[in-house]
Amino acid sequence: MVKIGIIGGSGLDDPEILQEASEIEVDTVWGKPSSPLTCGAIQGVDVVILARHGKDHSIYPSGVNFRANIKALKDQGCTHVLGATAVGSLRQEIAPGHLVFPDQFIDFTRKRDVTFHDQGQVVHTPMAEPFCPNLRALLAAKSKELGLAHHQDRTVITIEGPRFSTKAESHMFRSWNADVINMSTVPEVNLAREAGLHYASTAMSTDYDCWHEEEESVTWEMILSTMKENANNVIKLFVAVIPAIKKYQDICNS
Repeated sequence: MVKIGIIGGSGLDDPEILQEASEIEVDTVWGKPSSPLTCGAIQGVDVVILARHGKDHSIYPSGVNFRANIKALKDQGCTHVLGATAVGSLRQEIAPGHLVFPDQFIDFTRKRDVTFHDQGQVVHTPMAEPFCPNLRALLAAKSKELGLAHHQDRTVITIEGPRFSTKAESHMFRSWNADVINMSTVPEVNLAREAGLHYASTAMSTDYDCWHEEEESVTWEMILSTMKENANNVIKLFVAVIPAIKKYQDICNS
């Protein structure tokens, strides 16, 4: 059985997109997730949508209960998770509006709960390939079919937030070979791995952070403007990818 969890992404619970939509309140052993869960289907595939920062975007990045979010999706029977996120670009070629499907991350956070295994038996989780390669390949293939500008095999660095980077930090991250920057991918991706979920991130470039001297430094208003302009691209992509995930899994299990 395939069931898709979606984290983040304004407009993804649009009743015209999600069939037979209903909202449920849940709790987990790690506390309550960021929002009620919106459950329904996209082209016959069961989907559960969770708003990472709350439906009113009231939860600051390090205040997100990432463990409860992943556990809530796991408890609902999700097998795959698509994480939608806004990112700043650290590379000239990743222009605002482009989509990025990272294959690696750098964790620059300092105070988040990053594991389910901080008590009892010590568990060391392999993380050489943190994002599901099959999901990333499907996302890239469908982006190409839809004519969406996108980039594969890139590295995302996650910072604590809620402040943006200084220029010195932005240039340092570029020197570390990071390609995009955000405040949410870690620990979401590693918790999904620990929970046995296939996870991939769909990152939308909204700005050039502050390293690009010829561009205006990032502001929250800039991010919101670009997200509103391009959110439909992420919705179109997910609507195309979700049935392909089920088809792929059916072939693998046949």
